[in-house]
Amino acid sequence: MTRFVVPLIAALLIAGATQPASAQFNPLSIIKGAVEAAVEDRSAEDIAKDAEIKTKITVDVVDKMGSEVISINADVYEQDVMLTGVVEKSELKSKAGKLAGGVDGVKNVINEIMIIKPVSQKKGAVEGFVDDTVIDTKINGLLLDGKGVNVTNFRWRSVQGHVFLFGRALSGSEKTKAVKIVKGIEGVQSVTDRVKVRPKS
Repeated sequence: MTRFVVPLIAALLIAGATQPASAQFNPLSIIKGAVEAAVEDRSAEDIAKDAEIKTKITVDVVDKMGSEVISINADVYEQDVMLTGVVEKSELKSKAGKLAGGVDGVKNVINEIMIIKPVSQKKGAVEGFVDDTVIDTKINGLLLDGKGVNVTNFRWRSVQGHVFLFGRALSGSEKTKAVKIVKGIEGVQSVTDRVKVRPKS
């Protein structure tokens, strides 16, 4: 594994250094990503492509949307992009999807951005606040502890308690178990499964 990880870390550090200062990678995140890449059975080139796409989306999509959006997140796996977050109008969701699809290297865009009107947001805040950060942290811990689930292959986002799963499962049973774990977490309102199944090569 050492022979694989060291060149990968170097490749990612170089990729990060070429990005704008506002969007450069955290070195610790790069090292973590390098270790995960080794576990994921993915090449250094593939993981670097994902990192580059995510940075481009941050600059070319999120910044261009500006103050029109409430929140937008982008997760990338094997050059597929999953967009999540909240906007107030359907045209903003479409705009974000179009901009993301236009980023060089993107193969597919899964647009899961939620459209929530300002009135509904205020009502939801009054009826019960959902801490998405807490849910995201719980998902990480429970998937990590879940036997038969390789957490490094999964990506997830909680948006007001609605969880979107993304990434890769090595088998149908692994995918089913991961979804079941997430559904059982307190505060989770729904789970949208966008995980693809492909055995390890």
